[in-house]
Amino acid sequence: MHKILVVDDDNDMCLLLNRFLTRNGYEVSSANSGAGAIDLMKKSKPDLVLCDFRLDDMTGAQLLAKIKEYNPAAAVIIITGYSDVKDAVEVMKMGAYDYVTKPLFPEEILITIKKALADDGTERQVVTKPAASKASAAGVKTKSAYNDQYITGESREFAEIIKQINLVAPTNYSVIIYGESGSGKEAIAQQIHQNSKRKDKKFVAIDCGALSKELAGSELFGHEKGAFTGALNQKIGSLELANEGTIFLDEVGNLSYEIQVSLLRVVQERKIRRVGGLKDIELDVRIIVASNENLWEASRTGKFREDLYHRFNEFSIMVPSLRQRKGDIMIFARHFLNLTNAELGKDVKGFTTEVEEILKNYIWYGNLRELKNVIKRSTLLTDGDLIEARSLPFEINNFFKLQFDAPSAEKSEPVTVVAPVVKEVPYEDRLKTANLDAEYEVILDALKQSDFNKSKAAKLLNVDRKTLYNKMRQFKEFNID
Repeated sequence: MHKILVVDDDNDMCLLLNRFLTRNGYEVSSANSGAGAIDLMKKSKPDLVLCDFRLDDMTGAQLLAKIKEYNPAAAVIIITGYSDVKDAVEVMKMGAYDYVTKPLFPEEILITIKKALADDGTERQVVTKPAASKASAAGVKTKSAYNDQYITGESREFAEIIKQINLVAPTNYSVIIYGESGSGKEAIAQQIHQNSKRKDKKFVAIDCGALSKELAGSELFGHEKGAFTGALNQKIGSLELANEGTIFLDEVGNLSYEIQVSLLRVVQERKIRRVGGLKDIELDVRIIVASNENLWEASRTGKFREDLYHRFNEFSIMVPSLRQRKGDIMIFARHFLNLTNAELGKDVKGFTTEVEEILKNYIWYGNLRELKNVIKRSTLLTDGDLIEARSLPFEINNFFKLQFDAPSAEKSEPVTVVAPVVKEVPYEDRLKTANLDAEYEVILDALKQSDFNKSKAAKLLNVDRKTLYNKMRQFKEFNID
């Protein structure tokens, strides 16, 4: 029986998850703080940790580091709000398996947990032999080595990316791919590999942000038996594994200075030496790296070796964010819908006109990953043929409604909702003095002021989070239950 640790400072949430997961055959323990979770980690080693991103005594990132210290084999799923998607993506770079967004849905949680417990690590370190797939039902050309996971866009912005891919792919140049988290940098690297002379060889993807300083050398270069405490067997590193193929180093700027020095030798001499090894190993590998920060600026400030930067920068590609290529949003939305239908065994046909407008006008801070999670959740909640607005998360649905329902014809700027009757009342007194008709506006205003962070909103209103949740449950618009 798999063991799961639930960590949330909301005791009701812990209790509900405990009951639900226990009914589904898991051995569940819970903690209301990061410190309590660490104590439980020391006593037992759970197979999976389900952790709220914002705890009272530490952040999800801090707890994740502790979890990896006491039980590195445990899969970690982060629970977060939509306003924290960017932070959740950063935590995933540190080694979290996935994240789920509030409000939580039991079926969604269960699917993610089953995937995490069944995963052997290949989703974080992917080794594939690519093969072109058939065109999708929407007529989009798809090239994938991840079970049809990746597709290319058709917008004018992405057409320029395709030109650059076709230009650099046949060469042996090293490439730097720049772009925000979730914008599809790994998909670009896949396309380069699939259009190169190495397409029949291995493609190895490594998330450098998930590599600890102590283990990065072993993961990249391998180690010999007995090289350090715990090195019970010889290990072939990712670079050697990708020999004659392509290696993709995501968030390469997170690598330590020492690892950067070793990488420079690989690029210059095309040789590696395993940790604890005595002989060099010849290497023929194409290196593609990605970063969401400017490596040139990082090299000027000493955060990244300038000589390594110049070795990598034989060619660079800038990947626009999803909000910069709105013409691709529905292409990806339909693709994610097809994937989710197959995963859930459903047959949702598409989206209502209203939902399409919402998706095309929303500002996707989490890029493709956020869009994918929205489609997965909405598909799960849809019983009919089309996804309707009521199936979308509150934050996204409400964001659009405030503009769509505005009397002005100009809808490009968000409309701020304010409750005039309580506008001059201090936040700490608002919730206690407003009548029921005004409470919705007061709560919504506080949520917007706190970027939809419920803990911060509760502090603004001078109530605890449980009270805020109870208040929100009075209004179906908040979609709490």
